Amino acid sequence: MLSYAPFPQDDFVRLSQILAPTGPIPVSKSTWWQGVKDGRVPQPQKLGPRTTVWKAEDIRSLFEAHSHE
Repeated sequence: MLSYAPFPQDDFVRLSQILAPTGPIPVSKSTWWQGVKDGRVPQPQKLGPRTTVWKAEDIRSLFEAHSHE
């Protein structure tokens, strides 16, 4: 399994922290948002009109589950 040490355990994360090259998920923004729409990836939470976040534990579960496939 790849290690993403700087990825938070139990916080909120923004899309820039999720998607490669800085994050653990190697997909484009459009693919990610299609996954949200289709229910393949966790649903975001809105903190404000221009602030969208995801629970770090949900994202961690997603990339850890796919690293075992």
